[in-house]
This record gives sequence, structure tokens and C-alpha cells, in this order.
Amino acid sequence: MGLTMIVREILEFVSMYFTNWEEFSKAVDRLYTSNPTRCRFVTKYNHKKGKMTLKMTDDVVCLQYDTDQIQDVKRLEKLTATLMRHIVSK
Repeated sequence: MGLTMIVREILEFVSMYFTNWEEFSKAVDRLYTSNPTRCRFVTKYNHKKGKMTLKMTDDVVCLQYDTDQIQDVKRLEKLTATLMRHIVSK
């Protein structure tokens, strides 16, 4: 395996962790509009830790946001509604 193949494999998947909600929601919107047929959105709640994990990926870029704040659930509802509007309008 040559050096270019190794570099290509390393660069094939980019994972980004966000701590700011606004940056995360803007990045999710950009990722979805760039390739809507490949994107998927996953939410996961860990009851023991009291954390919710949000993840948007298109198998090349993975955007993640972890939170333990109740107010972020309301923000999640708004983000989901925005994504649904994008889905049904196309």
C-alpha cells in the first residue's frame, strides 16, 4: 500500500465535535444541503450519564454534538423541523 493510498484512507472520513449549538446547526444545514440523499441524522440518549448525542453524517463527514441541557431538546425540535421542511420541499 503506497503513501497516497494511506493518506486517501485517512482523509476519507472527517469527524467534527461541536460544543456550540449554533455552529452545529449551521454545519448540519450545510451538510444536508450539500448532499441530501446521503445524509442521516441520529439522536441517542444515555440515561446513566444524562447526555443526549446528536449526529449527522453523510459517510464522509460526521458532525456530533453532546449535551446535558434541557433547553437543547427544544433546539433539537427546531432543527428537526427545519430538516423536515428541507426534505419535503425537494
